[in-house]
Amino acid sequence: MRTFLIIASLLYFSYTVQAQEDELVILKDSISETDLRIAVIKPSKVSFYSAILPGLGQAYNKKYWKIPIVYAALGTTTYLYIYNDTKYKEYRSIFKKKKLDENSTDLTFDILQRAQEYHKKQRDGYMLLTVGMYLLQIVEASVDAHLQYHSTDSKLSVSPQIIREPISGNTKLAASLTFKF
Repeated sequence: MRTFLIIASLLYFSYTVQAQEDELVILKDSISETDLRIAVIKPSKVSFYSAILPGLGQAYNKKYWKIPIVYAALGTTTYLYIYNDTKYKEYRSIFKKKKLDENSTDLTFDILQRAQEYHKKQRDGYMLLTVGMYLLQIVEASVDAHLQYHSTDSKLSVSPQIIREPISGNTKLAASLTFKF
């Protein structure tokens, strides 16, 4: 476990960061005579902010409603990691006491060993899930920053369709992706 934390911290602190200037994008409107000036959000800056403090990238993207979701996911997985770690250590200490004095508890060696293995497996799984949630919130903030200024008009649509098979006559529900030019 100590080795994992050392490797994780080395990877975290070896992340290279480059400062970038904010750009202004000038959009020409074909109908209006005025230009729209939009401050571009850099996805690399958003990723950096999310890596420093979970939820900060979502705040920088002005998607404040996502911050409680980020902290609920990270908090839940962290809590479950700590709970299973505590239970693992508890069963381990009972197991050690039972080795010294076999009459110290009513539980058998087999039960204590299985309980240790179960909680250790759960603990390790929740550690991976916590790291996964942490990385997922960084990726989500970065993707949101990438897609913030893309057009989402009605030229692209996804709609359900009912398709009838010509041979069997069965109907199936499918999704249709439509591009309009």
